[in-house]
Amino acid sequence: MDTGIDIKKRLRELADKSYRENRYVFTDFLSIAQLSDYYSMTHDFSNVGSDAFGGFDGAERCLVRFGSPDIFGYEESYPITLLKVSPVNKKFADKLSHRDFLGSIVGLGIEREKTGDIIVLEDTACYVFVVDEIADYIIDNLSFVKHTNVKVEKCDDIPVEVKPRIEEMSLIVSSNRLDGIIAKVYKLSRDAAVGLIRDGKVFINGVVMTGNAKSLKTGDIISVRGYGRFVFNGEGGMTRKDKLHVSVGRYV
Repeated sequence: MDTGIDIKKRLRELADKSYRENRYVFTDFLSIAQLSDYYSMTHDFSNVGSDAFGGFDGAERCLVRFGSPDIFGYEESYPITLLKVSPVNKKFADKLSHRDFLGSIVGLGIEREKTGDIIVLEDTACYVFVVDEIADYIIDNLSFVKHTNVKVEKCDDIPVEVKPRIEEMSLIVSSNRLDGIIAKVYKLSRDAAVGLIRDGKVFINGVVMTGNAKSLKTGDIISVRGYGRFVFNGEGGMTRKDKLHVSVGRYV
């Protein structure tokens, strides 16, 4: 799906289709920027209902589902399959990255929109969320990642290692400002943090931010493209030098 005005038009079309046909309709996986467009217009879909899910809580890439049990009278799960890609013989496996796994999957002729988050394990294996319709194709056709012979299998349940781990951090900042907290979390200069915000690379609860002075609320999830995500756990007291204690949980 395209970004900007095109994706907004497409989202409205899918919502209208769901409403007219009285059934659930799903997008493919949306990027964080595309999801920001969706979150900015959820009020437009109140007549049919909508939500987003990527296969596990905290996923960055998600499908949007139009429809709701309250309106349709039944539930329909997201058409997402979890696959594990692992070396046939770990002893002879290359060191593999997110890019390697994604490149091999896309190399099968599969569009990026058909795949969600990819979680790499120990540089040799990964879990990847895909739309149901391409799962069997990947299983039958993905045999190599770089020079490593791999096998692909479906997972009935989400393993513990797929679920995000959170590292608790206590920080001292000048004030509760988005740019200052990002700078502290990722050990950047304030100017670098402001640049990320200005370039549209920072999202709060899925919505792109353009103002660097925004104050965070407890429970806000901040995503910084290229760096990761963290949840803002709240403010603490002041230091003797009038600095502010804040607590965050960084996804690792």
